Amino acid sequence: MTTAPPRLSRRTVTGYSLGSVGTGGFATLPGLVLAYYLTDTLAVPALAASLLVFAPKALDVVINPLIGARSDADAAGTGTRRRFLLLGAITLPVFFALTFAVPSGLGTAAAGLWVGAAFIAAAVAFALFQVPYIALPAELTEDYLERSRLMSWRVALLGVAILLFGAGGPALREVGGGGRTGYLVMGIVAGLILGLGMLAAWSIAPRGRSTTESTTAHGFSDTFAAVRASAPFRVLLLTFALQALATGTMLGAAQYVATYLLDSEGAVSVLFAALVGPAVAVMPLWMRLVRSWGKHRTFVLASALFLASTVALLGLFAGAGPWIYPVVAVGGIGYAGMQMLPMSMLPDVITDHEQQTGGSVRAGAFSGVWTAAETAAMALGPAVVLLILAATGFASSSGDDIVTQSDTALVGITVAFTVVPAALVAVSMAVLRGYRLAAEDRNRSS
Repeated sequence: MTTAPPRLSRRTVTGYSLGSVGTGGFATLPGLVLAYYLTDTLAVPALAASLLVFAPKALDVVINPLIGARSDADAAGTGTRRRFLLLGAITLPVFFALTFAVPSGLGTAAAGLWVGAAFIAAAVAFALFQVPYIALPAELTEDYLERSRLMSWRVALLGVAILLFGAGGPALREVGGGGRTGYLVMGIVAGLILGLGMLAAWSIAPRGRSTTESTTAHGFSDTFAAVRASAPFRVLLLTFALQALATGTMLGAAQYVATYLLDSEGAVSVLFAALVGPAVAVMPLWMRLVRSWGKHRTFVLASALFLASTVALLGLFAGAGPWIYPVVAVGGIGYAGMQMLPMSMLPDVITDHEQQTGGSVRAGAFSGVWTAAETAAMALGPAVVLLILAATGFASSSGDDIVTQSDTALVGITVAFTVVPAALVAVSMAVLRGYRLAAEDRNRSS
């Protein structure tokens, strides 16, 4: 008889889940306010702002796999990824605050370059933490359902983090007096909260164990060879990247929807609450469905629910109003599943590959490629929004002035918030049909 793996301790689940305060906050707040900060406070043209938002995060395509390879070498030799987690946790708050600390004497071009340089440094610091953090679940437990339990708590706190940063970030900006000063206050306070959440995850990471693995670092060719060898990973990665791009686009457009369609800058906080608020409440539902259906089928359902919500939001072409909030809340139920399920499936894919290749440590390689795709997609979302705004004649401004936008620009905002996310999620569901993994078959037959 096979002995079931032990349940994860409450301390481990709590500590790991608190790490999502760091990952969720960094993924959410720049996507929400950075483009708006550039165009409506620093007067950077929309096209230039799109490059500044996307280019730094695009570097993750190179940086994250490299960090993953080095993290694997560290884990193989020492049994721990703690050094990477700690370095990211203590440096990210500094560079995050600097992103919003543009001196008032700088001109538009210099201010844009300041933001770009600081955001590059923040992205590197974040990658140092995020890559080993995503690799940890495959090493914390081998149990199919226990990984879902870990991820359900992580995503529940992720929902809290997104609410905290999505609603609280703009609120901090206003408490700080708005404008440049308000953004600086927001950057400092939010950066400290990011760091504390990341330190909590560092505290529960394995502290090391004896190992016979080679400490030789894997190179890029080895990393991408592992990715090419795992068909389930490729399918899951492409599905998740498309959905990250969809949500990143929606997040990037949310502030513009609030300001120019709902006529209230503060309405963005309500939009965020409607999208993310259901996450904590519905997580037990997704867990019950995982036990009954397996992760794959449940993921399809979550994606379909989110798609239905974005299709319903096409009603914005007819006119905005309070009806938007319950429709977004329905999408929030699907969004919770879209966050929890692929992150729960990733450790299964990693374990499957490691078993097929003799148990070599490759979690960092997979998580490096995964996080590179995720961060690039989330960064591309606001850039897509800005490109649509530039193409439809959006007028940038400085200070607290709100420019009256043309009808074409308003259509562009609506397209970015509804049509683009709906199309991307629809494509992701077609890709997801190709997912096959032995762990799913075993769970359905048990």
